[in-house]
Amino acid sequence: MDNSTRYTGLMGLALALMFSLPSAHATVDGITGPVFNLTAKVDSISTADGGSLLIWGYSDDDNKAGFGTRAQYPGPTLIVNQGDTVTINLKNSLSVSAGTVPPVSMVFPGQQVTAACTTSGTDGCPDGLLTMEAENDGDVVSYTFVASQPGTYAYYSGTDQALQVEMGLTGALIVRPSVSGQAYSHADSAYDYEYLFFVTEMDPRIHYAVAASGPAATELDAFFDNYRPNYWFFNGRTAPDNFNESYISWLPTQPYNLVPRMHPGDRLLMRVVNGGRDTHPFHHHGNHSRIIARDGRMLSSVPGVSGADISTKVYTIPMVPGETVDAIFEWTGKGLNWDIYGGTDVNLPHTCNGKPVGVDQDPGAPEFDPVTREYCADHGKPFPVVLPEQLDLGFGGWWGGSPYLGLPGSLPPGEGGLNPNGAFIYMWHSHTERELTNYDIFPGGMLTMLVIEAPGVPID
Repeated sequence: MDNSTRYTGLMGLALALMFSLPSAHATVDGITGPVFNLTAKVDSISTADGGSLLIWGYSDDDNKAGFGTRAQYPGPTLIVNQGDTVTINLKNSLSVSAGTVPPVSMVFPGQQVTAACTTSGTDGCPDGLLTMEAENDGDVVSYTFVASQPGTYAYYSGTDQALQVEMGLTGALIVRPSVSGQAYSHADSAYDYEYLFFVTEMDPRIHYAVAASGPAATELDAFFDNYRPNYWFFNGRTAPDNFNESYISWLPTQPYNLVPRMHPGDRLLMRVVNGGRDTHPFHHHGNHSRIIARDGRMLSSVPGVSGADISTKVYTIPMVPGETVDAIFEWTGKGLNWDIYGGTDVNLPHTCNGKPVGVDQDPGAPEFDPVTREYCADHGKPFPVVLPEQLDLGFGGWWGGSPYLGLPGSLPPGEGGLNPNGAFIYMWHSHTERELTNYDIFPGGMLTMLVIEAPGVPID
């Protein structure tokens, strides 16, 4: 079968799929409320270099995701609807190798929270500096709030935060508006797919010290004064573990993966949360993103009316500790200066129903084909360089064998395999280069890949 026949068949299948598939609003992994029963527990996580670290994490006692009731890192992503009265019932099952069991709690920035306590002890639940605490196994602290504002939020322990957040007691809260497919109640926040980017870091010395001597370990003050993380995480996994499926059995305390996928012309909602203590510059190749909200509020000059009219475009999101950012990312191929589906160099016939090259026509004519989202000004342009022969190339696992979208090419035996659909792949990562390692081993850390799939390729 020649390339032209292969391409025509692939595009025909892609277009057939496009018209047969329902409209998609892919959602982040998590559990839905409005009532959540969580317990703070001791467990461990794996790192992609073969390491293991002790954690303290929140567990989903109701096993809503069907993944078990072990501690999670980060904690379960809590998903509720705007207007819900949300209740989180927290128990404390922390145990340590030495000393007393530490109290634990939760805080919910951006929410008006009330707390109540039931206890099997005689002293009740103590008030910490920020929040009511579950002090022992008999305590249940109930945190209640009305989810009045849609958006992306964090939650974390309000007790001994330097230690307990480092140990893993943190997670994300998503409040959805009444309109499906929007992050906020405005069309500026509409999206086709959404992904959570929960960024954290860990200093393994702290976790080793707690494993050996508990939270009273004498070394901890020195470690916090000279904080030196060696692991960096997207959604609780270091690369390349985050490329694996969500809820994979051999990462039983790290359920969430991160491989964002989209088609040309789609709007991808990036829900970015910094759950750690360091600033992380999150850099996304392929295009700028438009930041439409921070800390659960749209960037509007007239809240509730003007949409994201004071939004900003960036190519790196400078994530501040505790901050949440919502951004819209789009990819069209505009500016690449070649036909993304095959130019005259490979003679792959296809049409582009939009404004053609060099034609000064109706200014309202579309720039992009309404189905394939091809940028019609580049229609028919060949790939601008001649690729070397295969014997002269080094192949990465993400190379699909062809520079054209949706057209996989031949590869030598044993090469490739991570890009079966001929997608375009972009690295998304921390722009602090050391954070792309696992204990100084590259590649790893806070790194993932954006996958641009051809039209019609299903995205789960």
